[in-house]
Amino acid sequence: MSTYNLILIRHGQSQWNQENRFTGWTDIDLSLQGEKEAKKAAELLKKNHCYLDIAFTSFLKRAIRTLWIILDKTDQMWIPVTKSWRLNERHYGCLTGLNKEETIKQYGEEQVQIWRRDYHTPPPALNTPNQKKDRRYKNITQIPNGESLQQTKERVLPFWIKNITPCLQEGKTVLVVAHGNSLRSLIKHIENLSDENIKTVEVPTGVPIAYTVSKRTLELINERKIFQ
Repeated sequence: MSTYNLILIRHGQSQWNQENRFTGWTDIDLSLQGEKEAKKAAELLKKNHCYLDIAFTSFLKRAIRTLWIILDKTDQMWIPVTKSWRLNERHYGCLTGLNKEETIKQYGEEQVQIWRRDYHTPPPALNTPNQKKDRRYKNITQIPNGESLQQTKERVLPFWIKNITPCLQEGKTVLVVAHGNSLRSLIKHIENLSDENIKTVEVPTGVPIAYTVSKRTLELINERKIFQ
């Protein structure tokens, strides 16, 4: 039996990851490579004897499909799954859909790096997010129009506290399949990383990151484990 009780997985490569474009809340599906990465993640969970009790994911199909593949390939499709917009990727505002290399040519590498990695600085905001007409977000009072990592963390943490930590306290093994920045938000909180140190944290697509969290205190018992 695995000692890990919290598994974080970024979705497999999406079609826009493949095209090197800022994706954010745009609902882009997995590429063929992304499907392979999801299957590989399932193999790694089986190899490390990770028997899941519950799973959480976002409202975006690249994460949902990754979770479907993982649960299918590990024969755990029966476990409860909760979806939430709070686990969505960071909203990239006006950068959404732009090719990253072309964006660097237009704005300069330093500015793009600030938008991508500075904890406090959001990208240029959209006047009206496309998601306002999307019925999956009809109950959200204010849809983001561009977020920093700090703002992403501020919407992710209430879901972590209300929905995920009670499961850990009950002794359940939890899987969270989400996105690079929503997971970086969780990693910053779980590991108590500084605003500066989180800049260097990379979350690769389709690679399980495992923790053992104390049921009593919710503190880490071991360091971040990346399954290879």
